[in-house]
Amino acid sequence: MDLKAQLKAAVEAAAAELGMPVDAAIQETPANKPGDYGTPAAFQMAKAAGGNPAQIAAQLAQTVKLPAGIRRVEAAGPFLNFFLDVGAFVRTVVDTPFTLPSQGGKVIIEHTSVNPNKELHVGHLRNVVLGDSMARIFRAAGHEVEVQNYIDDTGRQAAESIYAMEHYGRTWDGAQKYDHWLGEGYVKLNADPQKAELETEIREVMHKLEAGLLRPVVEQTVKAQLETCFRIGAHYDLLVWESDVVGSGFLDQAMNILEGSPFASRPAEGKFAGAFVMDVSQFMPGLEEPNVVLRRSDGTAMYVAKDIGYQFWKFGLFEGMKFAPFMQDPAGHTIWTSHPAGEPDTDRRFGHAAEVINVIDSRQKHPQMLVKSSLGVAGHQEREARSIHLSYEFVNLNGQTISGRKGITLAVDGALEEAARRGFAELSAKNPDLASRDDAPEIARRIGVGALRFAMLKNEPSRTFDFDLEKASSLNGDTAPYVQYAAVRAANILRRAQEAGHAVDGRGADWEALPDVDLILAKQVARLPEVVAQAVRAHSPHGVAQYALDLATSLNAWYNAKDRQGKPATNVLQSDEGLREARLALVARVRRAFEDTLDLIGIEIPSAM
Repeated sequence: MDLKAQLKAAVEAAAAELGMPVDAAIQETPANKPGDYGTPAAFQMAKAAGGNPAQIAAQLAQTVKLPAGIRRVEAAGPFLNFFLDVGAFVRTVVDTPFTLPSQGGKVIIEHTSVNPNKELHVGHLRNVVLGDSMARIFRAAGHEVEVQNYIDDTGRQAAESIYAMEHYGRTWDGAQKYDHWLGEGYVKLNADPQKAELETEIREVMHKLEAGLLRPVVEQTVKAQLETCFRIGAHYDLLVWESDVVGSGFLDQAMNILEGSPFASRPAEGKFAGAFVMDVSQFMPGLEEPNVVLRRSDGTAMYVAKDIGYQFWKFGLFEGMKFAPFMQDPAGHTIWTSHPAGEPDTDRRFGHAAEVINVIDSRQKHPQMLVKSSLGVAGHQEREARSIHLSYEFVNLNGQTISGRKGITLAVDGALEEAARRGFAELSAKNPDLASRDDAPEIARRIGVGALRFAMLKNEPSRTFDFDLEKASSLNGDTAPYVQYAAVRAANILRRAQEAGHAVDGRGADWEALPDVDLILAKQVARLPEVVAQAVRAHSPHGVAQYALDLATSLNAWYNAKDRQGKPATNVLQSDEGLREARLALVARVRRAFEDTLDLIGIEIPSAM
């Protein structure tokens, strides 16, 4: 139930009736102010049409038609304050599942894109979790979502790891996870004082990669990396290989589109003579040099030109790639891959997005702006506006910059195991019976996955942070285990009630008996649709993670609330009949809110904690 949206519509209808249209903002009133929601709409109306804001607020109060769940409205000077009908509001919250209006348009989200030469470390994890959470949120918002993972199979990193196998006579015996084993060779090569002398041989490996001769080796690495991604709950639809982007002619097709733009040219003289240049001055104002070379005078392409071709294909500006099944994920979903021996996409299954979100670190901000601007240069202003770079800053490790080349890393596989172990150990110290449960390993796994995912989401993407495994897996603080514990607390209340024979679905509830302390909790539940809609607008899942913390804090505050005599105010099972059933129905709705919220960010609730 989005009561704030209903209030907004009601205030705007009243303002229109008064001849003073307004875009009304609805806010929760501060704790020390009267009412539950309020609006400063009268200020805006007075500014636009003239008049006294307090008098306009009084007129609005007389005119506005209150939606269900609002008991009364009063003007407080220039503000309009709304007072909830506690029983009606809580009942509506309980009866209304989390839904959002279905949205049109396909969204492509590209994330992960880890060089296929080593295992994933916690720095990569931020990319994976941001992208996977965005995919979940956009699906919940009613969008069709396609998740792509870009595989750089022609780059130097892959070449160096593969070369290290032959140079050092390394043979994989299957005892170690393949990507971990491959990464050890990469670190060894980059620590080798003789590496500079090996450049010619490394380049030979790069040429073999470009020719597709070593693709099976890269595929083995990608499958090992995906195993890690599956462990943390990530899902993919399509792997796009750099060699296929090049081989499918995306670069030439994109340059052909840009050729027809008045912002693209081939200067006959000056420093850009003979090059193919894109002028982005109208799309990226303030640049010292707005002319961007896409092809040099010798015909070779700049790296950003390849990214432009890939982005144009994502938006469906041309076809040309072939596809084949690659593997199935643990849920049985087929992951597809681009492949030169595959089949054409005659059903237009892939690409053709209305919006594209590229999850790429902040070092790529300028290239991504060029990619975005190229759509404007090509005359596709709407697509330019919906070309989104979800930029994120780095994750540090114990105060150091993570470096796979130098071996300063913490592998995601190891971090998952350690987070699960630490979190479960802390939990078992409080609840020793957990260790003997048959599902103890699954409880520990959910704690570990939740700890890592939440640590990557609780900070805004624009912030650098230092990853601390001990803090991430703690039961206290802004962590997933803290939120999971609150969700399990709600489930325990419901379990004890059902064991006692009480209804938890609202049967026999006396909604009018609910006091304001229960209203505060219900208002928190009601915020979820607004939070998700904001995450979609902001293209960031951070707000959903913060909401999960807020929901857990609200439940715990409600659970521990005291009356004026210092006695428990919300002991559900000891509440009077009718009030007890209403509270149980509210707790059941809170539990569903935890499930909905945590699913949006890929975190599962343990069966016990």
